[in-house]
Amino acid sequence: MVAIPSAPLARRAALGALAASAMLLLTAAAPAAPRWSATVTTSGIGAYSVGNPAAKVKLVEYFSYTCHVCGDFAKAGSAPLKAQYIDKGLVLFEYRNLVRDPVDMTAALLARCGGPKAFAGNHQAIFAAMPEMLARLNKASDAQKTSWFEGTTGERARKIAADTGLAALMTARGYTAAQQNACLDSAVAQAELTGMTNIGRNADRVAGTPTFFINGRNAEVVAWPALKSKLDLALKAP
Repeated sequence: MVAIPSAPLARRAALGALAASAMLLLTAAAPAAPRWSATVTTSGIGAYSVGNPAAKVKLVEYFSYTCHVCGDFAKAGSAPLKAQYIDKGLVLFEYRNLVRDPVDMTAALLARCGGPKAFAGNHQAIFAAMPEMLARLNKASDAQKTSWFEGTTGERARKIAADTGLAALMTARGYTAAQQNACLDSAVAQAELTGMTNIGRNADRVAGTPTFFINGRNAEVVAWPALKSKLDLALKAP
């Protein structure tokens, strides 16, 4: 014989199944926590800021695309900074260029292709390609190097982009030659990058790259572990 559950037991089982289904629906419907790294704004000087505009800590980095220490930071620090601080709304991170040379200017102009939302991806891709870029720089002929200082800023940048592999990198990222040329020729972007550099050197007294400012004060560190410690202290401050 098959046992038939009593009415109370059957009701309890049905209610239990209903409650479990409701919990599954609630879990599925619960919105994911916002990722603040998707929030990108442009500062008054044309720099891109990523994260919660109301974050307790504002981190500014002055960097150069021909600075290998900046490349080391991008490799070691970008992912944990994003996951542990920016995405959680704890830190607003502002990228500021300190342009050191024509190659740096070329990379900086290309990094801005696609606007604020595309910047972080372009930035990381350029730093990831830095070893190849520097190798091409070292192998460049005297004639190539001379051409990098001839013509308008855009004309020089196009030669540099071709010779260093930056043009090929941006093509692989989906930018057409026409789009790249428009970025390299942009007088607005050129002026913003020059202005940021002047502010860094003259107002903020930046002597080298990378230089980090936490809530307006020079952090006086260059490597990710030391910067992480400084960020943690700033977040604990009253």
